[in-house]
Amino acid sequence: MKRFKEQLKSRLAGTLPNELLELLPSGFQRVGDVVILGLKPELLEHERGIGVAVLKLLPENKTVCARFGGVSGDLRIPGVKKIAGNGTTTVHTENGCKYGLDVTKVMFAKGNVGERARLPRLVRHGETIIDMFAGIGYFTVPVAKKSRPCVVYAIEKNPESVRFLKENLKLNGITGVEVIEADNRDAGLHKLNNAADRVIMGYLPGTEKFLPAAFGFLKQDGGIIHFHNTYRKQELWETPRSELEAAAMCTGYKLDSISYRGIVKHFAPGVEHVVIDAHFSRAS
Repeated sequence: MKRFKEQLKSRLAGTLPNELLELLPSGFQRVGDVVILGLKPELLEHERGIGVAVLKLLPENKTVCARFGGVSGDLRIPGVKKIAGNGTTTVHTENGCKYGLDVTKVMFAKGNVGERARLPRLVRHGETIIDMFAGIGYFTVPVAKKSRPCVVYAIEKNPESVRFLKENLKLNGITGVEVIEADNRDAGLHKLNNAADRVIMGYLPGTEKFLPAAFGFLKQDGGIIHFHNTYRKQELWETPRSELEAAAMCTGYKLDSISYRGIVKHFAPGVEHVVIDAHFSRAS
């Protein structure tokens, strides 16, 4: 990645002042054939020229985008815009799975690649899975493609994500998934009450607010919740455990064990994105 910055500086020498050349990004994110850059505010008025230079440097890609903010709102809209190239819709391939998406309309966290590979290995034949924040199929696609669940209920309320989720099921030749466009806390999801052997909570931050809904989906005799959230380093691992125990107690379950806990990626300075595989049973 260091070489990328030096090559980009060389291409833009004479176009940008030296002080701006030093502010060029040292790396990039690639989703499919779209390159996404993080540009400092001082570079924004030169974004078009930078984008064109990146396309010449990386000609196998079709588009360059700039990140101008994080993911915003309940619909998780990414702060990404096109600065050069042909289009923002692409197909990203990872772990043998294909994800179609528009990088300016739906998020794709490449830092979760290890977790998307790990989870399908845990699913047992015939399980009922509920993916509470399905998005474009981040976890639904690999679980349904690589495991042998009975059914996956993929819940997502962003219409753009739902559109791509349905396309991605076709793209990967997947059946046995029921896509539900809804907020996972909607009362209309009563048919899923006590249906799941395994609940996936691939959302953050503030995931603890959705734990009552997760326990509503869990089978009466218990099951597993894959709980993602963000915590400061000093909160690990007592705070997430306490949140899981308290939510279980309020809904008639108890935390039996934690079979896995891990840091997925760094979320912010001093803050980690973590995942916990928590096993619950019915409280006596």
